[in-house]
Amino acid sequence: MTDVVSLLAQIEDTGRDPRGPGYLRPGFSRVERELRDWFVAEAESRGLDVEVDQNGITWAWATPPGADAVVTGSHLDSVPGGGEFDGPLGVASALAAIDELRDSGRLARARRPLAIAVFPEEEGSRFGLSCLGSRLLTGAVGPKRALGLTDDRGDTFAEVLADHGLDPARVGRDEERLGRIGSFLELHVEQGVGLIDTDQPVAIGSSILGHGRWNVRFEGQGNHAGTTPMTRRADPVVAAARIVGDIPTIVSRFDGAVATVGRTRVHPGGTNVIASAVDLWLDIRHPDDEVVQDVLEEIAARARDRASGAGYRNQEVSLTVDQESYSPTTHFHGELTRRLSSLLPQAPLQSTGAGHDAGILAAHVPSAMLFVRNPTGVSHAPEEACEDDDARAGVRALADALAMELGVEEPAGEEAGAGGTEAGGPEVEGRR
Repeated sequence: MTDVVSLLAQIEDTGRDPRGPGYLRPGFSRVERELRDWFVAEAESRGLDVEVDQNGITWAWATPPGADAVVTGSHLDSVPGGGEFDGPLGVASALAAIDELRDSGRLARARRPLAIAVFPEEEGSRFGLSCLGSRLLTGAVGPKRALGLTDDRGDTFAEVLADHGLDPARVGRDEERLGRIGSFLELHVEQGVGLIDTDQPVAIGSSILGHGRWNVRFEGQGNHAGTTPMTRRADPVVAAARIVGDIPTIVSRFDGAVATVGRTRVHPGGTNVIASAVDLWLDIRHPDDEVVQDVLEEIAARARDRASGAGYRNQEVSLTVDQESYSPTTHFHGELTRRLSSLLPQAPLQSTGAGHDAGILAAHVPSAMLFVRNPTGVSHAPEEACEDDDARAGVRALADALAMELGVEEPAGEEAGAGGTEAGGPEVEGRR
């Protein structure tokens, strides 16, 4: 059996961000392909049957494929400058959990099929739409829209798929494969501070907060930086900068809401050029979907004001706001969550503001999540962390949970849930 810590050590140098600390592992990139090759090699070394489906999802079957399968897994891509564990911890833990099930003899007694799924472009850092693989699988995004998505280089998703040996004409909802999934369980590093002040290494996911992404575009008049008076400019950068500065004040009026501009693009981007356009990507999250919409409307109204105040006479700055994605608040499968709480009675229930493939699948199949403690509380950044002993506790919890779903009556080990907080007590909230 290969320890989960050793598995992660094998890929710790893959995809390090050349610009600074952290990792750069975009979806459908050379680096992600290297990581997938690593996963395939590890899966095949265990005798797992590996296949890649029409949407680029990699499946590794620990048993013969079949209906009512128990599926676990996560993703391998990262945000720019991301941490080491976001995604890969779930994939490596799935491999280690299968080792533990096999070594304890429980896999041989499985009453249901078991597979690992590795989803592509979960972060949406390349094509702007998070959980792209699981959205395609479930039909949450249609083929036409997905194939037309472009990256920063202008390459379409259709072109990139073809470069990866996949047929763009075949992408989309996969009824047969989706129908095989009887339950889905995703393990992920915690992306908040929910477990920092507890003695628990593992939490059970209860829900994912509603969240959406919007493209906010200001368009003005490009011009010469040296010959255009300050009083005769229609500068979209001015309008964009002002609304970014307004957002913290606007959002502070909505309890529990968060909004972020983490990505911008200035066109054409010359130092001595007044820009003609600026794109901002806005991320808004809150447990109440109506509040998310209220926050968006207030930000959009203020952005219109900022646009109208950044022009000169007939040289105006215009504004467009386009939704790129939206996922309503998702509550994980009640019965599956209750079974996990019974199995791991000391593991607290925890909501999260971070999106996951499990949240997309939850609308179609019984789904649940396990979170492994992050001692820094930082995620989507190089400081993201996971202690070795906590990672191992996560594997034990995952193996026991899979055994429960596979119909193995006696889960091995009780250490994963050891600690103080009873399930069903106050819920701990985590947020990326």
